[in-house]
Parts: sequence; C-alpha cells; structure tokens
Amino acid sequence: MSQSPYRVVIAEDEALIRLDLKEMLEEPGEGSYVVIGEASDGDTAVQLAAELKPDLVIMDIKMPVLDGISAAGQITERRLAPVVILTAFSQRDLVQRASTAGAMAYLVKPFTKAELIPAIEIAVSRFAELNALQSEIGDLRDRLAMRKLLDRAKGVLQATRGMTEPDAFRWIQKTSMDRRMTMRVVAQELIDSQPPPAAQSGTTGP
Repeated sequence: MSQSPYRVVIAEDEALIRLDLKEMLEEPGEGSYVVIGEASDGDTAVQLAAELKPDLVIMDIKMPVLDGISAAGQITERRLAPVVILTAFSQRDLVQRASTAGAMAYLVKPFTKAELIPAIEIAVSRFAELNALQSEIGDLRDRLAMRKLLDRAKGVLQATRGMTEPDAFRWIQKTSMDRRMTMRVVAQELIDSQPPPAAQSGTTGP
C-alpha cells in the first residue's frame, strides 16, 4: 500500500547520530520518510514541531536546554505530532517517565532500521488513535474506558486475524466510518462476537 512519505523531525544533540538517523530514514527501500527538520535541543524540537507540523518527531531522551521528556510532554499536550523517544540502555528507568509525558514509542540505542520502522508505525497509529478518541469522546473518564475497550478489540483482531496493533486500529477506524457508527460500537461488537471462555475451553456448565 503506497502512502505519502512520513515527514519527520529529528531531535538529537549528537550531530553524528542525527546524521546516521537521517540516512537510515531516507534510505531507499522499506518505509517512506523525509526529514524536514533537525534540532539539537528540546526547545528547538518543540518549535519545529509547532512550525512544520510533522507526522512524527524522533527525540533523544537526554537533550540540552529542554530535556526530551519535557519536550515530548509539550508536543503531545499540544497534539502537534507523535513522539518516538530514543534512549540508551542505561536510561531505561526513564522510559516510564517518557511514556507518562506522552511518548508513543521508544527505542533503545543502538538500533537498526528493522527496529525503527515498527516503532514509528506504532507511534503514528497510537497518536491517530488518541486524536480519534478525543474527537469522539470529550470526557476524560469515558475516554480512558474507551481506550481499554479499544485495546481489547485490537487484541481480538491480533489474535484471530494476525493483524499488527496499528493495522487493528486502522481496521476498527475504517469500519466505524464505513458503517457510520462509533468506534465504541465497533469495538464492542468485536468483543461480543467472541465465544465465552467456557466455550473456548470446551467446558460446559452444570
């Protein structure tokens, strides 16, 4: 399936790593990406995200001026773009903080393009999911309940149809648009269509 290239902002304070990442993203082959902005500190990354409206921001967790976690929080709070956080192995304790700040995916350095692409796909999908939920459901408590319902429905599609998490979300979103019903209804239908645990295990009631 062809798509327009993802427009990416790279935020990394080490110029050599930034160059390697850009070359990895723009290398011909699987994945279609174009780097439209580069930042060497978190504050510039937030400014570029606001000005350029990229499809994705890839950001190192440790950044000067404004650290990657704080920058990710600002970018996500303003719904500017999904963020993939880059972290060294020794910084894995910071991943939970990054997730709380709104990072949609993370990668432990060093990584390969084969590891980078799935992280990008998951981040973009989760960001689209978040925006769709915010558009469909205004109340935060209801949105959290809907998120859990959606996760269960995606799990059904992953288990029964072998879909990836991003593909499962896209299927639910497309079905809701095609059938002109909310994602909540589609998700609930998927869950309700599964046989109960007793039937799955072959046990019978009294």
